[in-house]
Parts: sequence; structure tokens; C-alpha cells
Amino acid sequence: MGKIVLVGYMGAGKSHVGALLSEKMNLKFLDLDDLIEKSEGKSIKNIFSEHGEIYFRKVESKIFNTVLASNDDFVLSVGGGTPCYANNHLLLNSENVFSVYLKASVTTLKDRLIKGKTKRPLIADLDEIELEEYIAKHLFDRNYYYHQCTKIISVDAKTPAEIAQEIMTVYSK
Repeated sequence: MGKIVLVGYMGAGKSHVGALLSEKMNLKFLDLDDLIEKSEGKSIKNIFSEHGEIYFRKVESKIFNTVLASNDDFVLSVGGGTPCYANNHLLLNSENVFSVYLKASVTTLKDRLIKGKTKRPLIADLDEIELEEYIAKHLFDRNYYYHQCTKIISVDAKTPAEIAQEIMTVYSK
């Protein structure tokens, strides 16, 4: 079967779609952020505040590499920045890896993120205008890395179930 890796900006729906997809495909679901929190024994927010982003990215890359090197089949949701650091983007086309970029517009992402931004350390203190600018800049900066995925699926105006079904369709081809 293989490994399905969901990539995209925070708020694109990677975790929600991943959970649905794993259920439909009878595969184990893994969330890289959850694996990092379990490994470190603290929340992502606390890792950032106590150790900084560089430390976080090193841990993230180590765990990402370890998970992809396993013999297991699964659906894996990764953080929005995961492909952009430590050459992680090169792993998106590894043997037995089917990577999908869940592409969302700036407007869709802003509308989704504004509601729960306090849970996300990188955007917690931004107002709505700053948030939109932040997202637009990040999408521009990350565009190259996200486009290393095997497939790109637009998520705007689609339900998580519709997105999961679309991934299953392109995966089976």
C-alpha cells in the first residue's frame, strides 16, 4: 500500500483529512506534531517557547525521517513547515511515499486560522490583517517545497470527506 503524506499550510485540513482518509483506507493515521509532542513530553507551543524554532525543526526532521524509514503503511499529516527545513522536501518523492499538497487560498486559510490562532504559536499574536500578510508571505516562501509533492489538490470550498475521496481517487491511479 505505501505511505501517504499530507502536506500544506496550517489550516489546510491535513489532520482532519488525514484521519478520514486513514479510516476509509484502513490505514494507521499519524500526525507528526502529535509524535513530536509525545517524544518531547510537551506541547508544540511549549517546545517553541522553551527551546525555539531551530530546536523544534531539528526534532521534527529527525522524527519525520524515522517515520518514513519505517516499514509501516500509514497516512501521515506533517506540519506546515516540515517540507521547508533540513531537506525534508526531498523525502516527499521517496520510494513508497505518495505525497499530497493540500492547497488552500490565502482567504480560506485566514478564515480557518483566525478562529483558533491562540493554539498556534507562530500566529497567536497577529491581528486579521497581519495574519493575511503572514500567510501570503509564507505561501510564497514555501511554494517550491510544497510543489515537490506527488499530487496537488485544491481544498477551497470542499469538505474534508470530498478531499479524502479525491486523494483516494488519485492514489489509486
